[in-house]
Amino acid sequence: MSSPARAWWRLDPGGLIIGVAAIALSMTPSLLPRPAILQGVVSGVSFAIGYAVGVAITGIVLAMLRRGRAPRGRPLRLVGWVVAIMVTLGLVAVAVAAIAWQNEVRALVEVAPIDQVDALSFVGALLATSVLLLLLGRAIRAMRRDFAARMPRSTPHPAAAVLSWLATAGILVVTAALLAVGAMVAVDRIWWDMNGAPSADTKRTLDLERSGSPQSIIEWNDLGRHGAEFVTSGPSAAEIAAVTGVEALEPIRVYVGMASAPTLAERAALAVDELERTGAFEREALVVVAATGSGWIEPQTVDSIEYLLGGDTAVVGIQFAYTPSWVSSILAPDLPDEAATALFSAVEERWLQLPPEARPLLLVNGLSLGAQALQNTFGSVEALRERTDGALLLGSPGTVELWRTLQDSRDAGSPAWQPVLADGVQVRWASLPGDLRVLAGPWEAPRVVFLQHATDPVTWLQPELFWAAPEWLEPQQRGADVSPSMRWMPVITGLQVTVDMLMGQSVPARHGHNFGDVMVSGWVGILGDELLAARGMTPEIIAEIEARIALLAPLPPF
Repeated sequence: MSSPARAWWRLDPGGLIIGVAAIALSMTPSLLPRPAILQGVVSGVSFAIGYAVGVAITGIVLAMLRRGRAPRGRPLRLVGWVVAIMVTLGLVAVAVAAIAWQNEVRALVEVAPIDQVDALSFVGALLATSVLLLLLGRAIRAMRRDFAARMPRSTPHPAAAVLSWLATAGILVVTAALLAVGAMVAVDRIWWDMNGAPSADTKRTLDLERSGSPQSIIEWNDLGRHGAEFVTSGPSAAEIAAVTGVEALEPIRVYVGMASAPTLAERAALAVDELERTGAFEREALVVVAATGSGWIEPQTVDSIEYLLGGDTAVVGIQFAYTPSWVSSILAPDLPDEAATALFSAVEERWLQLPPEARPLLLVNGLSLGAQALQNTFGSVEALRERTDGALLLGSPGTVELWRTLQDSRDAGSPAWQPVLADGVQVRWASLPGDLRVLAGPWEAPRVVFLQHATDPVTWLQPELFWAAPEWLEPQQRGADVSPSMRWMPVITGLQVTVDMLMGQSVPARHGHNFGDVMVSGWVGILGDELLAARGMTPEIIAEIEARIALLAPLPPF
């Protein structure tokens, strides 16, 4: 006679114990502060994983007990509930400690402290996430049992178990694929509506030096939202002169949207034609920017070099997608690299046709997914320096092969978050203004600069973080703004840093994925003091530019 089915709402004591312990561990600090609702999501996922582990352990223990004479049944359940109550009380204590942990992290990244937990948001997110995942797990278990029950009685038990799991896995894969396709279609439609055309609030530019103007070969409505914002923003010649006291030119900004041409090669060719139209190859510097997934180009980076060079610049980018970077990297992981390669190759081909003495400085710049695309385009520091006059790479993802190679090759004693490579002769890293001048040795041109923070989750979220302790959390490697209370835990630390990515730009510059305070010094390092001095850029003027750039990205409420 079969035993009655367990009520759907009843929890396994062993699973509950490990699950509650996982909630407590998930509340420990990570790289950045977490709002209560996101903490609830992290804790809910942690509980579900811990619960599954606890159920598995309980099953193994009970199977072993059945072979012996150890107590089981009600006494065992009583012990389980006693332990669960003790763990729950511990969870309450951890919740109190969590406020201190979060305030410690907030102080380190210069965010205002909190004096209480938003309990409603935390508990709501925790319960919703936990219940959803538990129901999903039980549905999968019921499906597997149903498949097993339908097996012929003559099927050996091991074979029936394997076949039932294979059938369940097949159903899950197909279902997940269908849901993923549906979700991506929905996301695609949503982001097309958001980014496919210029915002109604963005007025068409009339500047000759900008794409989308009446004189441009690029249609205004084809620029997309981010392209339109890019060509209509930034300092004018008059604004540059007002800040620097130096006579300035109108900066050139060229952008080609997805609607301008169907292929990347055609968009790149169109960008070169537009550069020709605007006279970009006659400027002091030509900057090829690898855009992010949605086509966004970081404004502080572009404005910085326009101020430093008195507007004698041309900046060019093309759009390869209109979805956020994380969506673009899933749907078409090679597309960012292909876009960067197509654009740079087209620009380089025309640039090489100029007499060497008449060529502008050919510079490259990319943030996050753009930094990844540029590193993959060149493949090595040697190729990057051979084909360009300098590179500014911001917040590189830690999964990029070139970035990993440079990290692994750094000089002994230098920390992971700010490495030194071959005494900084070719490549240097910076987190704060002044970092590029710390090394006293020579810095050969062309120069490569990485802007990198110890608390940037984009850089430090790597697959192995889920199962192996990272080097950057070791005592001698830990950045000054990384909480001393942060400890690596399997799976949980990976979940925490994944959620940290959502908050990467919600902290002040100097932390997270926000580089507003160091972009000017990054370009100063690449251009060199001699060139800037010839342009009349004194240290006082550069400091004024830095102050101006810092105002461009006010911190959103945290």
